[in-house]
Amino acid sequence: MTGLIVAENKREDDSSSGSQYQKGVKHLCENGITIVPNKYVLPLPERPINATSEEGNHIQLPIINFAQLQGPDRQQVLNTLSKACEEYGIFQVINHGIPINVISSMIDVSKEFFELPYDEREKYMTSDLSAPVRYGTSFNQTKDGVFCWRDFLKLVCNSSTSDILACWPSSPVDLRQLVFTYSKQTKSLFDMLMKAILESLGLVENENEDHFLQQFQDGSQLMFINFFPSCPEPELTLGMPPHSDYGSLTLVLQDEVEGLQIQHQGNWFTVKQIPNSFVVNVGDHLEIFSNGRYKSVLHRVLVNSTRSRISVASLHSLSFETVVQPAPKLINESNPRRYKDTDFAAFLKYLSSCESKKKNFLESRKFTSIERN
Repeated sequence: MTGLIVAENKREDDSSSGSQYQKGVKHLCENGITIVPNKYVLPLPERPINATSEEGNHIQLPIINFAQLQGPDRQQVLNTLSKACEEYGIFQVINHGIPINVISSMIDVSKEFFELPYDEREKYMTSDLSAPVRYGTSFNQTKDGVFCWRDFLKLVCNSSTSDILACWPSSPVDLRQLVFTYSKQTKSLFDMLMKAILESLGLVENENEDHFLQQFQDGSQLMFINFFPSCPEPELTLGMPPHSDYGSLTLVLQDEVEGLQIQHQGNWFTVKQIPNSFVVNVGDHLEIFSNGRYKSVLHRVLVNSTRSRISVASLHSLSFETVVQPAPKLINESNPRRYKDTDFAAFLKYLSSCESKKKNFLESRKFTSIERN
């Protein structure tokens, strides 16, 4: 008991240096912390060790063989895709056509960036949520009551080549070109996946519906390169808290260290790794657009005591100026309109005003029965 009291007193002492947290978890680890500071300790009910009795279970996500989408089995794959979006809100894509060397180079250069000295990473640190290049920590370091065990580099990708490369970090020396190549490859994969999803919703059956596909293809792309350092007390914190993604689809590339969990049928499950595959999340945009038929997935990230972890999330949304609303064809008497119009400005305003938890932004866009009537 005495040792526990000493540890908690030490934790209280560590929490007094609040400005250190703004510099990121990697910076704290580089300074030799041996316990998780109070700023990162979740309330007891939110800690991963207390989540459910299913904590240690793995889940095999629905698998989409992308190569089969191009052949005679396309309809069968579309049926699997539709079921995955309805029941899970997430799936894995194999045989996607992105070269293995592009994938491995993306992981390697991401690790190299976070191995740079803090002074080099700090050049890109800002609390401006709309900044095109942003190095940050936690989820939203200006609003989070409890910080999460995560640092990230955010890059806006949907600009001209010269605009992109001029803003992105110049170290490591090959980061700009490698990330640019990877962003183009994932954008192409997103375009083809989105066409399949619209087809599965019955929305690309004639030329009059081509504008839906064009809207998604002309949308925005953000890259989040996430670094989750090894953690001395992983049972007290999370790499990312439970949340859904804002956009249409998120294509997630992971290194070999597991950590991604999804909530399915009320329990948390760790996603099984398939080397060189992509985990694809349904985002809030797609749930709104499908009028609730396809569900954005609630997910979180665990950390561990022995190994750091890298993930690269490519978030694809409608353009920042586009108003997101349910597709008229998916609204009828038995399935009335369920969501209000929204746009990126409304999302940023929401993020700036409160802590992001679970699917609360999406919940704020749902009609109540009174509002609908």
